Amino acid sequence: MALDHALLVSLREKPSSGYELARRFDRSIGYFWHATHQQIYKVLARMEEAGWVAAEVQAGETAPDRKVFSVTATGQGELSRWLAEPLTPEATRDALMVKLRGAAFDDPARLLPEFQRHRDAHAERLAGYRQIEARDFSGPLDRQRALQYQVLKSGLRFETAWLEWCEEAMDLLHRFDNNKETNP
Repeated sequence: MALDHALLVSLREKPSSGYELARRFDRSIGYFWHATHQQIYKVLARMEEAGWVAAEVQAGETAPDRKVFSVTATGQGELSRWLAEPLTPEATRDALMVKLRGAAFDDPARLLPEFQRHRDAHAERLAGYRQIEARDFSGPLDRQRALQYQVLKSGLRFETAWLEWCEEAMDLLHRFDNNKETNP
């Protein structure tokens, strides 16, 4: 997937200025597709040149003028084309997994601080997802919100599984501490 398609989805949800889009992106699609504000502005310019989005300049009363982007018919066509295109499932690429395998050739307990950091990061993200769930998905859901909620559920399950796995791996690493047993 290109950043272009993530931005088309976000702009279909709500036409926005580049700044608003970048902020919203950080709080939604950015959880699973990261992009810097600079990348977003660069892609918006390219999409405008390609005719996928159009910008309307809105005069600012207390702030500078701003361009509000919305998806054009051409952009909707591209989004429709992309939605119908088959995707290859992405493989996991995680250095922590390589470190865990490599721990067989060193003191495995040395990885405990690394796993603690990962566990804490996943716990923080899970807490954030639960806040979003409580805030945004407590009542009846229309089609758009139901689909957004399904994406959030994936994140909730992913983070929950990571936390459980981290705990399991940390228990195993503790067993290999130099002062404890050496075989499982």
